[in-house]
Amino acid sequence: MLNPLFYLKTILLALEQIWMNKTRSFLTSLGIIIGVASVCAVIAALTGLKTTVLNEFESFGANKMFILHDRPTGEPRSKYPFTKICMKIPELHAIAEHCPSIRQLTPITGLGGNIEAGEEKISSVGVSGIWPAWHEIENRELILGRPFNKIDEDNARQVCLINDKAIEKLRLDKDPTNTNILLNGRRFLIVGVVEDKKDGMIQADFGAGGTEVEVFIPFATAVKMQPPVFFFMILAQILDPEMSDEAEAEVRFVLRKMRKLEPGQPDTFQVMALNQMIDQLKALAAGITAIAGGIVGISLLVGGIGIMNIMLVSVSERTREIGLRKAVGATPSAILMQFLLEAITLCLVGGFVGLAIGNAFAFGLTLIPDAGLDEATVPLWAVLMSFAFSATVGVVFGMFPAFKASRLDPIEALRHE
Repeated sequence: MLNPLFYLKTILLALEQIWMNKTRSFLTSLGIIIGVASVCAVIAALTGLKTTVLNEFESFGANKMFILHDRPTGEPRSKYPFTKICMKIPELHAIAEHCPSIRQLTPITGLGGNIEAGEEKISSVGVSGIWPAWHEIENRELILGRPFNKIDEDNARQVCLINDKAIEKLRLDKDPTNTNILLNGRRFLIVGVVEDKKDGMIQADFGAGGTEVEVFIPFATAVKMQPPVFFFMILAQILDPEMSDEAEAEVRFVLRKMRKLEPGQPDTFQVMALNQMIDQLKALAAGITAIAGGIVGISLLVGGIGIMNIMLVSVSERTREIGLRKAVGATPSAILMQFLLEAITLCLVGGFVGLAIGNAFAFGLTLIPDAGLDEATVPLWAVLMSFAFSATVGVVFGMFPAFKASRLDPIEALRHE
């Protein structure tokens, strides 16, 4: 059993050797430095991107579910035309009535439109037809006025909600409620002003085009302005995110029954729960991180080969020293441990430098504007993995030189020039 003081002295000796041969040590561990820095930078970027995306999804609401038409994969349009697979209004009401795991829902349909107010006119504005429940599901509060109500929907009233951007571009009063605008030539009464989308907020609105102007009308009113067959999707709010599987099963049962789909026939619709999408995103991010880390880790392998080469050179240069140590009583295990610890120390120093560079890269990523990498950081597990991998490389690639040094014959070693 070697004395603990031996390990400390060996590590200090290794650090002294690294300092005495700074250039050679740097070039030797360059592969380790680049590998660790690259791994840390890649993981930091992926972690930052994943955090940003997940935060947006979670702020959007993990208890949301999307229901829309879907043509079975590989099937021709002639067999499943849009008129056959599109969502129908009776299906909308059936889901609302027969799916107890869904708290509330709203259909959303989009139509392009031109809006006018006085002399001002805006073309190609996205207009969304919604149910009153949209306000609570989307968590979009009203700044002024009132939200849509059941009477607006039941009577298909020509009322609308607009946002601040619409007020600005149409040059309306600060409080435009109870004033009229023309939407595709039809007169609509403004009953409220909805807050603008929060920065980075994901919304399930349709037909918004490239403009920031938003106009909302009752779904029943939008239906009258659409052709006989039109597109709409359903945005549902589940009672609890943990009940997404139950809600999906209920929706599938209702729609398959309404569409008279036989067992074995594919669904002609799609049901997506947001928490399932979040889980898929996390799994995808983990897979990309593992693949990227594996690819970048090749440089660690190259760095390990460099460590082995330099340690072999070191054994050759210090053959007389090894012979002298053995002559005064050093055991083969002590010689082996000495060179093995030197290899591990060299790798760990390279890993520390690489980690510092990787953290500098991660900090630089947070400074890139509009890159979505504000949360880019090197997680603790990546730090521990870097040092563990560096130590492993030192053990694996330092073992052969250390073993060779321990097997040297002391007499032959002392004769070495």
